[in-house]
Amino acid sequence: MKRKKGFDYGKGKYYLTIMDFPNNITMHRLDRESAVRAYERYKLIGKNIEWLGQWDGKKFMDAKVPQLSNS
Repeated sequence: MKRKKGFDYGKGKYYLTIMDFPNNITMHRLDRESAVRAYERYKLIGKNIEWLGQWDGKKFMDAKVPQLSNS
């Protein structure tokens, strides 16, 4: 039996999921800049992270994965 997630997505928030065994960790950021920064930092340290995008209440918008900066 699949376990139900223990939270509801918030409208207008950006979501990321760290894919890790045995648990995946879903986190949110309030604005795109901080979400992209968090995504880049996790990628740089070698984590398997999935960009979900901005939740609009029914589906994820702005779901294009951000490009990693060279800095």
